[in-house]
Amino acid sequence: MKESMLSRKEKIMVKALGLFAEKGYADTSTKEISAAAGVSEALIFKHFGNKDALLAHLIKSGYRRVLQYHKGMMTYKSAKDFLKNMIFLPSKLVAEEPLFWKLQERLSHIPFSRQQHEQFMKPVQPIIHRAFVELGYENPELETQYLLLIIDMLWKKEACGEIDNSVDIARLLEKRYNLL
Repeated sequence: MKESMLSRKEKIMVKALGLFAEKGYADTSTKEISAAAGVSEALIFKHFGNKDALLAHLIKSGYRRVLQYHKGMMTYKSAKDFLKNMIFLPSKLVAEEPLFWKLQERLSHIPFSRQQHEQFMKPVQPIIHRAFVELGYENPELETQYLLLIIDMLWKKEACGEIDNSVDIARLLEKRYNLL
């Protein structure tokens, strides 16, 4: 959506997301956000209450968007399809919303942010486990834990620009798990 078509509240959210992702939450003031969005600082407080509430809103709405756009990927059709979708999900998510995931990576040590991410990932864990069981893996619990660690590391590394070949790594995993 063009920036000129955004409501003032949406402009605040877009500019806050960009500033928080690039400068960090602690190093971004509401004054900077209001200047970037072309609104008064009072309007930020009117819409969100305070900077913490603005951040919480950005995180929650980011995960809502991800769930809305990727429901199909989270649907279990077959063990191989589900695992393949999970392996390629990090690069797709980061490519679609790089600022949101950069922000999440920067905030991964903050309890609220970590809790939202865990809530997002929690339903995936038993389905990955089910897939490894169906595929006859000797230790599906360990395979599940291993794959979730790799997925978590991939999106974080890609979000902060520390890796540029995550799709190649996903293809390697795809081969390793015989998902081709």
